[in-house]
Amino acid sequence: MRPPRPRPTPSNAPSQVKLNPLFARPGEATELPRTRLPQGESLPETAYQIVHDEAMLDGNARLNLATFVGTWMDDHASRLLVESADKNMIDKDEYPRTAEIETRCWQMLADLWHAPDPEHAIGTSTIGSSEAAMLGGLALKRRWQQARRAAEKPTDRPNLVMSSAVQVCWEKFCNYWDVEARYVPVSEEHPVLDGHSLENYVDENTIGVVAILGVTYTGRYEPVAEIAAALDRIQATTGLDVKIHVDGASGAMVAPFLQPDLVWDFRLERVASINTSGHKYGLVYPGLGWAVWRTTDDLPEDLVFRVSYLGGDMPTFALNFSRPGSQVLLQYYLFLRLGADGYRRVHETSQAVATFLADQIGAMDDFELCSDGTGIPVFAWRLAQRPGRCWELHDLSDRLRMKGWLVPTYPLPDDLADVLVQRVVVRNGFSHDLAQAFLEDLRTEVGYLNALTAPMPSAARQSGFHH
Repeated sequence: MRPPRPRPTPSNAPSQVKLNPLFARPGEATELPRTRLPQGESLPETAYQIVHDEAMLDGNARLNLATFVGTWMDDHASRLLVESADKNMIDKDEYPRTAEIETRCWQMLADLWHAPDPEHAIGTSTIGSSEAAMLGGLALKRRWQQARRAAEKPTDRPNLVMSSAVQVCWEKFCNYWDVEARYVPVSEEHPVLDGHSLENYVDENTIGVVAILGVTYTGRYEPVAEIAAALDRIQATTGLDVKIHVDGASGAMVAPFLQPDLVWDFRLERVASINTSGHKYGLVYPGLGWAVWRTTDDLPEDLVFRVSYLGGDMPTFALNFSRPGSQVLLQYYLFLRLGADGYRRVHETSQAVATFLADQIGAMDDFELCSDGTGIPVFAWRLAQRPGRCWELHDLSDRLRMKGWLVPTYPLPDDLADVLVQRVVVRNGFSHDLAQAFLEDLRTEVGYLNALTAPMPSAARQSGFHH
């Protein structure tokens, strides 16, 4: 599914931003151009009020059940955010303690993910897990190129194997870096990439296989150990040694605490790299991602730039350059504040809410569960077959939005694209009380829709949600 194109300002939109006279000072302009830089200055209170009132029209982030991105942090985190927003993360010579804290964070993650020697692994922070995933893909491509050149073989046709349910960042990676995307379709029998028929997709040009720990469509884990075992069998028959990158955008910060015995990480020798989102179940505000490689050998040295920046020598492997250091400090704050026990308790609470909601919704006659929240605290459902129904899930999304709830409706990936589902992401801050309120509104709106004797009038249906 492709992201939407930016929408231009409608031609009939007012050309001026009008300020309520109550907020204007004597002699101050009460109208400002909407799409041009104003000629003069405004008082800070005036500019603040305009921006504040515009942003007020957004949805309530806490009621957004579509997003994985964190929407709540405590007051101490908010203070740190403001205090460190001016730090440029890339200027490690000027902000050496922030750089040191970044290193501590990815070393903690390397240890959490069972790297053989965490102090000699290698990692980096990123803007989000999409950048981290692309860095993982770049490392796979470069290692493959180096091996092919050493064997005097061509390097012009790399491919990457993954489920058709991957997040769109992998489609971007393959597009931007000229890698053939080989999608293994999901099906009712194989709803995730599980190693089935993998030999039909892997060949000598395969730079790696992506395994998803927490598919965004349903929240399911892909069985990384089974994928690794399938690649072991392929190597035994063909000699091809194909590595795995784990896209753990969500699950890599959940599984170590809720499913500690699940083998998905660097305990599997085929796993070369892992990415995650600090701003998802790492519990930090957006945007923060992490990428960690099993050993320094798994990140080709020629991808690491060593540049002189503001008087210091700085190694860097990133697509972005200047960015605030505040999110890295927030991640370290949470690592210290919560520890393993705290993360476990936070995620156990979220999972308890998710499984409660899944049980309640799954028990309703109108729905069938596609997942139940026992992986990451995410679950999805579809409509049960029932003749004479005058509504579909898009109608339910519209009705819930009227109550303030943002619940996405979208089709599953190719080969299951005729199946519409809805999904709820339970994040830190979504309490049992909020879950009860959501459930009451859901039942009310389902009752309203079931009482219809004719279909809801609607425009052409199109999902406003994109993976």
